[in-house]
Amino acid sequence: MAKEILTSQHTGDSCIRVKHSSGLTVYICEMPGFSGVDALFGTKYGSVNTMFRTAADSEYTVVPEGIAHFLEHKLFENEECGVFELFARTGAMCNAFTSFDKTCYLFSCSKNYEENLEILLDFVQKPFFTKENVDKEMGIIGQEIQMTNDSPEWRVFFNMMENMYRSHPVKTDITGTLESISRIDAPLLYKCYDTFYNLNNMVLSIAGNINADKVLEICDKCLKSCSDNGLETVFPEEPKDIVSPEVYEIMPVGASIFNIGYKCAPGDGIERLKRTSAACLALSLITDPAMPMYERLLKEGVINSTFCGEVFYGNGYFSLIFSGESDNPKLVRDSINAEAERLISEGISEKDFQRIKKSAYGMMIRELNNVEAVSNLMLNAYMDNVGPYDAIDVLYGLTRGDVTEFMQNEMNTDRCVLSVIEKEA
Repeated sequence: MAKEILTSQHTGDSCIRVKHSSGLTVYICEMPGFSGVDALFGTKYGSVNTMFRTAADSEYTVVPEGIAHFLEHKLFENEECGVFELFARTGAMCNAFTSFDKTCYLFSCSKNYEENLEILLDFVQKPFFTKENVDKEMGIIGQEIQMTNDSPEWRVFFNMMENMYRSHPVKTDITGTLESISRIDAPLLYKCYDTFYNLNNMVLSIAGNINADKVLEICDKCLKSCSDNGLETVFPEEPKDIVSPEVYEIMPVGASIFNIGYKCAPGDGIERLKRTSAACLALSLITDPAMPMYERLLKEGVINSTFCGEVFYGNGYFSLIFSGESDNPKLVRDSINAEAERLISEGISEKDFQRIKKSAYGMMIRELNNVEAVSNLMLNAYMDNVGPYDAIDVLYGLTRGDVTEFMQNEMNTDRCVLSVIEKEA
């Protein structure tokens, strides 16, 4: 069980990566002088993983939407007491989340990290599902689904995804539907747990005022060795085209809100990281308050300070998303398309490119001095099949041509979806 030291060639920062004998990948970043510790225990299992098989399966298993999120909720119960109570006794804060492509359990503390790490590793490896506690959770998650359906921000996003993707399960709410969760039972939860919570499909990421040898000693004590189950996940074939270019819904909101999404080609590993870096700079060139389109639309009252953008990606999907408030979202969409065309045809100015690139680079460097950010950096690197410092290296070498090429290839008006939640008349 050798320690592999990973070092950024540009900043000198480093962390430790270990392939533990149990099968778990462990990332450790010792940050002496910092008061806090952040740890995440995650699995490559999210809402999009509804079809899978292992080496022992002759056929693929198809499970209901929302089961990954359901399983996350149930792991916080064990036969003795609730997990939150265990962490409360040590003074730690704990939480968990399920996204489209991962599920993570985490804690943060300023002391007792050894005890907290034992609790984290222990409860995630001890599933306890019964018909009674599954039926109880059904009602709780049903209420959560109804609450998110009443959220304008939630609806505007999933309305967009449903009109962007024809087959990929990313178009479905992470929590599932009332109908889909009604098909979840204890045996199915155990099936998903045994498949995706195999330590060979998981990662522990911990950063802060810690000792690497002590962390590995706790891993030796708590982790249950398991063999690689040959997990294979598959997704329906997704065409390049979208379902519909516009979708509208009326809800009781103070101002109309919008999402404008561009369906891009998916990818993986370093190739996707390079495209993500170029996409982030492309977004900034359009949403930055100092850029001409932003200034013009703001002055005309078409947008306000909520206007922003993000890159949204995972297994089999990749998109650029602009969001904000506007009474004329079509004009915002048309302005974005026109600005992208202008930047492609006229070229991105070196001054604007360097300003935005340096800002992004500086933000990455600052996050290396944040315990929570570092623990997330290492975890996300594992999930994305890249190294923790690869994003810094990629951004450092990014050129104007890379950003222009991305905009030219991916900001296609034929693959653009406008989703609007309109305020009631």
